[in-house]
Amino acid sequence: MVSEIILISIHGEDRPGVTASVTEILGRYGTTILDVGQADIHHTLSLGFLVKIDDSNDSGNIMKEILFKCSELGIQVRFSPVSSDEYNEWAGKQGRHRYVVTMLGHAITARQMALVSKAVAEQHLNIDSIKRLSGRPSLDVRELENVRSCIEFSVRGQLLDKEALSQRFMEISSQENVDISFQKDDLYRRNRRLVCFDMDSTLIKTEVIDELADRAGVGDQVRAITESAMRGEIDFSESFRRRVALLKGLDESVMRNIAENLPIMDGADRLMGVLKRCGFKIAILSGGFTYFGRYLQKRFGVDYVYANQLEIVDGKLTGNYVGDIVDGKRKAELLNLIAQVEKIELEQVIAVGDGANDLPMLNLAGLGIAFHAKPKVKANAQQAISTIGLDGILYFLGFRDSHIESLV
Repeated sequence: MVSEIILISIHGEDRPGVTASVTEILGRYGTTILDVGQADIHHTLSLGFLVKIDDSNDSGNIMKEILFKCSELGIQVRFSPVSSDEYNEWAGKQGRHRYVVTMLGHAITARQMALVSKAVAEQHLNIDSIKRLSGRPSLDVRELENVRSCIEFSVRGQLLDKEALSQRFMEISSQENVDISFQKDDLYRRNRRLVCFDMDSTLIKTEVIDELADRAGVGDQVRAITESAMRGEIDFSESFRRRVALLKGLDESVMRNIAENLPIMDGADRLMGVLKRCGFKIAILSGGFTYFGRYLQKRFGVDYVYANQLEIVDGKLTGNYVGDIVDGKRKAELLNLIAQVEKIELEQVIAVGDGANDLPMLNLAGLGIAFHAKPKVKANAQQAISTIGLDGILYFLGFRDSHIESLV
């Protein structure tokens, strides 16, 4: 008895019962399904079965019955024989060196997709599947401002040059206003458990020390030092000491007023709601101030807050701080410590930040994301988001809009 392998490709208007009808026929002949895939785009079905028929004498009857059934359903079918050698070569590549490429922006254009898929092909990677994670966009131009578009490629193959691919993706991202993530598709990617956030210009839309400086009348001086530190031009610890010293004499009531009116980053509430519902541990690791981190901790249910403690005497800032400075090195140490306490592998940790002092923790975490960051930070981080809000992180984790909406 000679077996036969056949690829069955079905295309046409989607309707209930197509899969059931075809598999019922295959089942009557004891057919083994080696692979199956299905996609539905605007009511149009593409369905494929790769099957092994144990007795090649049955193949004619199977194809005839499926052809008649598809004709009855008003859909098209094509049969392609596959040799054993072809199948074994293809099967041998499965499960090895798998990756996920995520494209994210307000809209995904054909040009953007062409550039990304070409970059993938140049690395000899093959696209296995493409799926949409975001909801279907509205055609109403009045709603375009809040539109998010995201598609995910599943790719496989032997990556030739990861650094070259990352560089090409960065070029495309800059030129085409689209965020592109490239990750290994492994167990850790599907099992992240801890997220560590920078605070200023990440969870909130401001640098709090600049807000304090404005109230103290030294805004321009402090802001110039802040920008230089974020660009990595001067040591963070030194810049921190110089900025805090300029705040001497500021009343504590000013801090309270700022804390009660912190401008929350776009997408933060949506992101935090999903993370908490899904059991993630959340930490704030900030070069800012604990005073403000505690406000965010209450709002979002944050598990850990590590930041800098300003010294307050008789209700006024002294221009000094208490304890060690939380700089880039300390952020990475704290991330590692929290992961150990929670018994979480570093590959399961996500870190998010915008400044040069965030790079140590971004590069230590399994998934480091530069969020609306300076060019130097984006160039040295694993991933970046620059087109939409913080909730874009959920797409990098593989969440669909339908999942997200059911959780918030």
